[in-house]
Amino acid sequence: MLELHHLRSNKEDIIERLGKRGIEASKLINEVLAIDEERKHLQSERDDLLNQANTMAKEIGSLFKQGKKEEAENLRSNSGALKAKSKEKEQIVSDVERKLKEKLYHIPNVPNIEVPAGNTDEDNEIVKTEGDIPNLNEKKGHWEIAADKDIIDFEVGVKITGAGFPVYKGKGAILQRALIQYFLNEAGKAGYTEMQVPIVINEASGYGTGQLPDKEGQMYHIGNDDLYLIPTAEVPLTNIYRDTIVKQDQFPIKMTGYTPCFRREAGSYGKDVKGLNRLHQFDKVEIVQIAHPEQSYKTLIEMRDYIESLIKNLGLPYRVLNLCGGDLGYTAAQTFDFEVFSAGQMRWLEVSSVSNFETYQSNRLKLRFKDQATKKSKLAHTLNGSALALPRIVATLLENNYQDGKVVIPEVLRAYTGFNTI
Repeated sequence: MLELHHLRSNKEDIIERLGKRGIEASKLINEVLAIDEERKHLQSERDDLLNQANTMAKEIGSLFKQGKKEEAENLRSNSGALKAKSKEKEQIVSDVERKLKEKLYHIPNVPNIEVPAGNTDEDNEIVKTEGDIPNLNEKKGHWEIAADKDIIDFEVGVKITGAGFPVYKGKGAILQRALIQYFLNEAGKAGYTEMQVPIVINEASGYGTGQLPDKEGQMYHIGNDDLYLIPTAEVPLTNIYRDTIVKQDQFPIKMTGYTPCFRREAGSYGKDVKGLNRLHQFDKVEIVQIAHPEQSYKTLIEMRDYIESLIKNLGLPYRVLNLCGGDLGYTAAQTFDFEVFSAGQMRWLEVSSVSNFETYQSNRLKLRFKDQATKKSKLAHTLNGSALALPRIVATLLENNYQDGKVVIPEVLRAYTGFNTI
């Protein structure tokens, strides 16, 4: 959620930069600022009423001391009427504040100046491409390899739950576990504190990181309890610091966690959902940082480099994209996507996003720090990244490393799997 004082002071710049998303935001922003002016005017009227009532209260006490009981009672009656009016005004102020917050929820984050303008993924900027595309004698989709080796069963997943809930078997399950352990261990070496968090969140947590009210249709809702299955570990990890004032010397706060993730992905179809390409339940290791505002973009590059090292160690050809405004997530100020090349499908598959949200999440979360220089509370910056999401990593490992009827396991995983091939 954008900060009102920043919106007032930088209105034209914000409108221009939101244009990178393909949004004409001037009307909405003018509405927000008009509601804010109304709020301030109403608050002033309420405060005046309270001040008058408080002044009268002092006069009433003085009159009683002087024995002027009748005058005191008359003034008390007037004071009561003023307090009643102030309560009515307080309710109006509360309604206007709620209306203001709802409007602010419908303004996405402002793209960083380094974000390219554009409307679709074709407008994303390719930052770098690394690794050789495998030259295979036989190209197979990972779903064919998985069926041949009996390591992932998509049909039994459909029987148990439905499409998008595969069952991993034998060496397929071990490969999943090996990747999770490898990613967590590497995150620990990089200074991230491992956390084990709930995979079910309340509504306040959803609003805190921006999944609500924007993404209700993408999350599984537990109606009886008004809870949600998490779409990513980012949500519970970041919400650890909701309504918190951290100390400046705590920066950077670095957390990692493994969780299953749940996404309804309504409307997906075709080749994009075949096999492991797009699932309703999948495993992911997430990294989250809470940073000082002056350091957050340096932190973003450090997180990007760390994720790149994981993909490189797995021996997968990859590319890094700087997302354009139209492809940028609702809450992000800048995002780098990682895509790996799928030799069986002959296309690039997204496996990670790393984003800086600046103060957009922390303003919702009320996540602050006490500035050592000014002694004032300021909003922290939040960042997160997939490090990594497993399904498409598994898919490309199976496809890219398939030779002579075997899948060769990357060397960095062999200590975790206990086998070199499938």
